[in-house]
Amino acid sequence: MSTINPVPLPGGLELRQARPADLDQISALLAERGEPVDAVDHRLVVEDPEAGWEACAVVADGDRVVSTATLLDENVRIGGVRLPAGQVELVATERAYEGRGLVRALMRWAHERSAARGHVIQTMIGIPYFYRLFGYEYAIDIPPALSVRGLPRGEGTPALRRAEPSDLPALQKLQDAAQSRFDVAMPHSAACSRWLLAHDGSSTWVLERDGAVVASGRTSPPDDEILLAEAAARDEVAARDLLRGVAALAPGAELRVVHRAGTVTAAAWQAFVKDEPREQAEQYYVRIPDVAALLDRLRPLLWRRLTEAGVDHAGRDVVLSTFGAHYRIPVGADGLGEVTAGGPMQGPGAVGGAGVAPDYLPALVFGPHGMDGLTRIRPDVYAGEEELFRALFPPLTADVLSFYLPY
Repeated sequence: MSTINPVPLPGGLELRQARPADLDQISALLAERGEPVDAVDHRLVVEDPEAGWEACAVVADGDRVVSTATLLDENVRIGGVRLPAGQVELVATERAYEGRGLVRALMRWAHERSAARGHVIQTMIGIPYFYRLFGYEYAIDIPPALSVRGLPRGEGTPALRRAEPSDLPALQKLQDAAQSRFDVAMPHSAACSRWLLAHDGSSTWVLERDGAVVASGRTSPPDDEILLAEAAARDEVAARDLLRGVAALAPGAELRVVHRAGTVTAAAWQAFVKDEPREQAEQYYVRIPDVAALLDRLRPLLWRRLTEAGVDHAGRDVVLSTFGAHYRIPVGADGLGEVTAGGPMQGPGAVGGAGVAPDYLPALVFGPHGMDGLTRIRPDVYAGEEELFRALFPPLTADVLSFYLPY
C-alpha cells in the first residue's frame, strides 16, 4: 500500500492523503459544492478495500479539509489492447479557497499516482474547457440521449427489479456482449460495478426470463424525466420489455434512452425513438501523459491495421510528429519495433510522416474522425503518406461506461 508524502503548499496549506478522520469533512465539502449523493459515493470508494483511502487526497488548512480529489482505476480497450487508465472524480474546493491552485496541486497528485499505478492514459467527464488546463483534450463522443416517442406493444408490465451483487456476473456478460461491437470500450471496473449498486445517483435494473437475467439498464432518479443508460439485452424481445418496464417506473415522465449504435437495444428501439440532430458537441476527455509509452502499448494493434490494409512499409519508420516532439516506429517484416522519441519536427511530411497538433492526438488515437477526418477539419493535422496513416488511425466507434452519467 502506497501513501502520499505530505506536500507543503503556499499559505501554510498541506496536500496529503485523506484519512478516516477526514470523512465527515470531505462528505460535507462534496455535498456543499456538488450533490449530496457525492458524499455517499466517496464513502463507497474509500471504504472499499480495492480502492481505499489511498485513492483520495485532500488539501488541509491545519485540521480543516478545504479541497479534495479521488482517483479511480479504469481499463480502456482499443482493438484487442487493454490500456490501464485513471479517472479523476469527486473534486471539490471550499469557495473561500478557490483561485489558489489547490485543484492544480490535486491534479498533479492524481497524475503522479496514476503513473505509479501503471496507467497510460486518463479519462474524464468534466467542466467544459477547465480540464484542458491539465493536459486533457476532447476525444471520444458522448452518445446522444434520444426521446422515446412510443412504446412497444406487450401484455402486462415487465417486472424489473433492482440489481443485486449476485447479478454482477450476468450484468458483466451483457455489457461485454454490447461493448464487443465497439472499437474502443471502457467497461465498469469490478469495484465500480459494486459501488453503482449501492449509490444514490442512479439505479441499476435487471429483467429476468425463466430465472435468468436477459436485460439490464441504469436509470436516473425518476422525476419529470427519466434517463435509461447502459442498456443491454440478450435479444430484441428482452430489449423491448426493458423499455416498457422502465417507462412504467415513472408513468407520465418523459423517457430518454442513451443510444448505443449497433447493439441489440438500438435495433429493438429504432421504431420507438426520435432521430434528433445534436445541437452541441459533447465528448469525454482523454489525457495522454507519455505519447511514446502509449504508442508502444499499441504496437500490436497498429501492426494488425497495417497488415489488414495491405500497406507494405517494411524497412522504414513510421514518423509521427506533434511538432514539439516526434516519435519513430520501425517497421519490420513481421512487426513494429520499439517506439523512440525525438525532439521538435516541424515538417514531418518531408519524410512521409504525419503532423498532429498535441491537443488533437487523443482524438486521433481514440476518436470518431481518424486521420482522414481530422485532416479535413484541422490545418495542423496532416499526413505525408496518406494511405499509411489512414490505415494506422481509422475512425473508431466507442462506448464508455463511467461512474457518473454524462447527462
